[in-house]
Amino acid sequence: MTGAGNHVIPNVHFRKVNGMTKGGHYRAMFRTWFDQAARKKRRSQNRKTKAAKIAPRPVAGLLRPVVHPPTQRYNMKLRLGKGFTLEELREAKISP
Repeated sequence: MTGAGNHVIPNVHFRKVNGMTKGGHYRAMFRTWFDQAARKKRRSQNRKTKAAKIAPRPVAGLLRPVVHPPTQRYNMKLRLGKGFTLEELREAKISP
């Protein structure tokens, strides 16, 4: 319970500002971001090599048919459907 009166609500977190309390004992807890640009570049390169490795396959996932939505409100638009039937795959000579 807090004492009576209109006092500031204590929040211990804000006392450890920049690791400078009592001689900087908290300084070891900080994680630096000096490698942010290098990390971004490495992630980008990894994505490109992974896409090149699976190159002939569709990168966006499974093949999906383009369909008209069912209701009157949306049926003039096109969207991606759930998938092809086995008959459609056989007709297109794609092994299911």
